[in-house]
Amino acid sequence: MPNGAELFVATAVELGIDTVFTLVGDHLNEVLAVAARSGMRVVDMRHESGVAHAADAWARIHRRPALSLVTGGPGHTNSLTGLATANLAGSPLIAVSGSRPSTMAHRQAFQDIDQVGMARPVVKWAAEVPEAGEIPRYLRQAYATANAGRRGCVHLTVPVDVMTAQTAQPPPGDRLLCPKAPFLRRVDRDVCPRSVVEMLREAERPVVIAGSGVWWAGAEEALRRFVEQTSLPLYTITMARGTVSDDHPLVMGYADPALNYAVHTAFREADLFLVVGKRIDYRLAMGGARLFPEGARFIQIDVHEEELGLNRPLEVGICADARVALEAMTEAAGPEPWAPRPWLARVRELRDEWLARLAEQGRDESGPMHPAAFFRELRRALPRDVLYSWDGGDFAHWGRATLEARQAGGWLRLGPLGTIGSSLPNSVALQLAHPGRPVAMITGDGALGFYLAEMDSLVRHKLPVVLIVGNDAGWGLERELQRSATRGAATVACELQSARYDLIMRGFGGGGETVERLDEVAPAVERAFAAGVPYCLNVKIRGVRSPFTEWQIAGKKKG
Repeated sequence: MPNGAELFVATAVELGIDTVFTLVGDHLNEVLAVAARSGMRVVDMRHESGVAHAADAWARIHRRPALSLVTGGPGHTNSLTGLATANLAGSPLIAVSGSRPSTMAHRQAFQDIDQVGMARPVVKWAAEVPEAGEIPRYLRQAYATANAGRRGCVHLTVPVDVMTAQTAQPPPGDRLLCPKAPFLRRVDRDVCPRSVVEMLREAERPVVIAGSGVWWAGAEEALRRFVEQTSLPLYTITMARGTVSDDHPLVMGYADPALNYAVHTAFREADLFLVVGKRIDYRLAMGGARLFPEGARFIQIDVHEEELGLNRPLEVGICADARVALEAMTEAAGPEPWAPRPWLARVRELRDEWLARLAEQGRDESGPMHPAAFFRELRRALPRDVLYSWDGGDFAHWGRATLEARQAGGWLRLGPLGTIGSSLPNSVALQLAHPGRPVAMITGDGALGFYLAEMDSLVRHKLPVVLIVGNDAGWGLERELQRSATRGAATVACELQSARYDLIMRGFGGGGETVERLDEVAPAVERAFAAGVPYCLNVKIRGVRSPFTEWQIAGKKKG
């Protein structure tokens, strides 16, 4: 008779899960042994929240549910930030925690805590598996719930005695009780797309904003064909970055007003917005007057009906999968590509003006290095097919404003929770998913500290990620916010040591060096990507307000 762990692994394999992210603990020993014997890839890491972040990134990269396994008690509590991050990002993470034996519940047992109750507020669904024979049903339900509608994180607690107990329930066969793919709502091709296309055709200054829903729907090609058919300017954000390359003549860069100041004017001049797979949220100024004109009309496409019109009245709301909707609208647009409007030249002009402003700041060659000058040199040195794992903070924001997104699925960010530090565990998943491809993780020195020991995970798993750390010895963004609020008074709790993060990587068995001058950047980047091991570039910069921070400060002053 199989035990619970064998049922768990067999069901996971049936569901197409071949990789598990974990940090070992006594509650997991049986299931990890079974997973290893089955041939499942076991990626062991150094912090439970890092485990959850890496599994979340794996789910985002592959556009399907991913699995994390952590031990109960403090292992579970450590993981909760990763669960919340995945859920807000719409990422289908199946987060499984072990626990004390089920027979010891509510008896003051070691590490007995209400894990399901703690997880429930930050996930789509949470449950504790009551007995070994129920594991297949619960795991299938977790998979289906995580992957349905707007995807999100789910949690299962599986007590250790449930994992080890034998059961008469046979291992699952080929049948699958829950669907592998999310339901795609059909679009009425004779009504909705045709009316939307006519609105777009009649508008003088239309704009397309694409968000993560495009990536999750596998709609990269559908989006490209749609904008090429209609000659509409496209702005991308979140996981849509790179779905159509920034090099494409119809792509105008980031839709984020904190990183692309061209949209401050372009969006205020536009008369119609088609928002595809993107919440109208804080990244788009809540749809308000700070970014959009009062009279502009909005069309929104989202798989989650509750998002439609949440923060901005809509002319049309379409509850549908982004790919289905875009294909229907492309068909409705007619057989011949639309002629470009004069508006297209206007938004290109605004884009070029903003890029020129960034380039001007990048000409500052005084020391310590200005972040814009560093990213000017980095842009020239990076491999063209590089994949990015981005963190937060002023240094990373300079890079996000400067560097192009060219690769679909190659622009990993923190998500709506803004979980700084997660770029390092995210990079573990990104390099695992793309062996042989260049991966750059870009972070500040403050954010790097959260999961510093995951450098060891990179080395142990032979993942040659290049870590680029902007070292200004402080929490740069908060430093600038405090200086603005106090008119230059001394900052509080913002200063750090100027540590040698490259030496820490070398201590774990990777490579690294410190970069202090602009003429050192290109040779150091070349050495880093050629090293074949995880490599840390400890980049000495001066703290300078990024466009992101300037936008935040301006908003606080208006508020």
